[in-house]
Amino acid sequence: MSENLRYSDKDLSVFRQLIEEKILNAEKDLKHFQGQIDYSGNNSGDETGKKLGSMEDGSEALGREKIAQLAHRQRKFIQQLRAAIVRIENKTYGICRQTGKLISKERLKIVPHTTLSIEAKNAQQQES
Repeated sequence: MSENLRYSDKDLSVFRQLIEEKILNAEKDLKHFQGQIDYSGNNSGDETGKKLGSMEDGSEALGREKIAQLAHRQRKFIQQLRAAIVRIENKTYGICRQTGKLISKERLKIVPHTTLSIEAKNAQQQES
């Protein structure tokens, strides 16, 4: 049985649509996080803020830090999705960078930015 060396143009088109939808949703989430960061930064110096104790100030800072981390992760996710679009354009999308075999469609639907097959990912985790 011979294995396909790459996905068909039709398959790549389907994956591209899926990834573009994920990019739109991720960008929407990122804007939300950025809005929360801006809002909490603008409201930290009001009169009621002066009455808060150091625990509340620390809690607010932790909240902003958590949102900033979420925003950073979202930016990284968008970057990975855009890299997947480039691989689609190059017709290398869905090829495991470790084994050279096709990554299953099921895995790509769940993790469309992945560059590793389940087999390669499991081997990588066992090495760690």
